[in-house]
Amino acid sequence: MPANPESPVSSLLPAQQSEFSFRVGKRLSESCSPSAAQVSANGGDFLGRTGTITTPHGEIQTPAFIAVGTKATVKSVLPESVAELGAQAVLANAYHLYLQPGADILDAAGGLGTFMNWRGPTFTDSGGFQVMSLGSGFKKVIDMKTAPVADTAVPDDAVAPGKERLAHVDEEGVWFKSHLNGDRHRFSPEISMNVQHQIGADIMFAFDELTTLQNSRGYQEESLERTRRWAERCITEHFRLTSERPGKTYQALFGVIQGAQYEDLRRKACRDLGAMNFDGFGIGGALEKENLGTIVRWCNEELPENKPRHLLGISEPDDIFTAIENGADTFDCVSPTRVARNSAFYHPTGRYNLSGAMYKRDFGPLQEGCDCYACLNYSRAYIHHLFKAKEMVSATLISIHNERFVVKMVDDARLAIEAGNFFEFKAETLGQYYS
Repeated sequence: MPANPESPVSSLLPAQQSEFSFRVGKRLSESCSPSAAQVSANGGDFLGRTGTITTPHGEIQTPAFIAVGTKATVKSVLPESVAELGAQAVLANAYHLYLQPGADILDAAGGLGTFMNWRGPTFTDSGGFQVMSLGSGFKKVIDMKTAPVADTAVPDDAVAPGKERLAHVDEEGVWFKSHLNGDRHRFSPEISMNVQHQIGADIMFAFDELTTLQNSRGYQEESLERTRRWAERCITEHFRLTSERPGKTYQALFGVIQGAQYEDLRRKACRDLGAMNFDGFGIGGALEKENLGTIVRWCNEELPENKPRHLLGISEPDDIFTAIENGADTFDCVSPTRVARNSAFYHPTGRYNLSGAMYKRDFGPLQEGCDCYACLNYSRAYIHHLFKAKEMVSATLISIHNERFVVKMVDDARLAIEAGNFFEFKAETLGQYYS
């Protein structure tokens, strides 16, 4: 879809933008020929596809799981190990890097990839989620459950019990307090773009306002329009900074789709942002698990087909397959390393907790047949011992395995689309995992 010629940002087309591209490969609907019954059960056509994202630091074959390296590190795992386990790209967090060590430090170091010794493609999110969630009194998790009754059931400025609201939104941006030391900071579309340009990732996201499923319909409409205006400001600032930093490789900018659980708002957001000169799109905001596929499909029915779509924050196997078949090209989540730090490991038959006494004398690998470094070299008994002894390397080994598990599952799903047996692969994989 071309940019709207009347848009104030449509005429700003930097030559460097050609350094980023996306090419569609095979479409799920063509390679696997879903039946009318499958389409009906899905609620609409399957929009999944394979593709290739080209960045200045390499290609990403899609669908792809993007490993999360929040603070310029995948927690407890060396970048060399992240590459070895097959991750194609890493996503870092602009909010956390802005607070520590500071975006100017990464800029002086030569950008995110150089700073963390990661040679592949990199992403940064805008920091909007953390500004809103950490600053709304919900700590790391915003309550994404729907309000129990009508629009007025929960005030739009509600915070978690016993918490203080630390983020305040206005038309120009957001005032928030650092979760580290309470210092007061300001984020706006322009500041977010400046921060992300200094961080220097290949792909970055526009600054948006995160709402929750608790917010009223009226506030969702107001917020969606504010996010649209912020998107225009992000593009303008992005292109200005691109022209002022000619020695830098081009950084692609993705718009972020909000709209919560409302179909008309999601579709409107996609039409509005799809008409702007974004390089791709992130599907974000609050959504219920049971409606994930439906919402992703609404968005991808509206978004330009020739641009990549990133679904923010998923990693459960059923969610991944649902996202892929409805048109998500990339996605990320902290879950593989987060659960690893609590001794949980992924396995084809489910997720297990290695702290259990049954593993004390279990000298087999975390997963028979797994080709990751942890499974090829260490036993469940040894990693169980490390966890019980509070040795940090336990988190390293389980994280390597968990990241490999998810990366390989998505890689295999991509190959299944190419081979024409995606639905059989999905049924077998999920049938085992949730048995």
